[in-house]
Amino acid sequence: MSFSDAELEAYLDETLDPARAGEIEQQARQDRRLLERLAAINGRRNAGVHTLSEIWRRNQVGVPTRDELSQYLLGTLPAEHADYIRFRSEVLKCRFTTALLGDLREQLQKAKGQETSQRRSRYYESGAGYLQKRKNRR
Repeated sequence: MSFSDAELEAYLDETLDPARAGEIEQQARQDRRLLERLAAINGRRNAGVHTLSEIWRRNQVGVPTRDELSQYLLGTLPAEHADYIRFRSEVLKCRFTTALLGDLREQLQKAKGQETSQRRSRYYESGAGYLQKRKNRR
């Protein structure tokens, strides 16, 4: 198996797709050259030499904002921008993007649950009030 330097950098930053990171870990146990490459990349980084992709990853350049991801989940984002978010989450498997999406999905589910609960409460209260008024009329 061959791994690009960008993949190895992402692995060292713990931002690589977990399945691919597992492949690197397994291969590193058996391949001394891969360990040497990882050590070289780590040494270069410790010396202050960084690649453009590493800078992008570390600074999360290109990661959509929470507002953009919320619009994506609600289906109100323009198609091109929605395609970009889908690409980041499904193809690149960006851990930052998928984590934010997961968090927002959870918040959205909680909000829907609270809304349903409030609606039921209002129905109950309005129905109870109606029945009370009918009872008092008799």
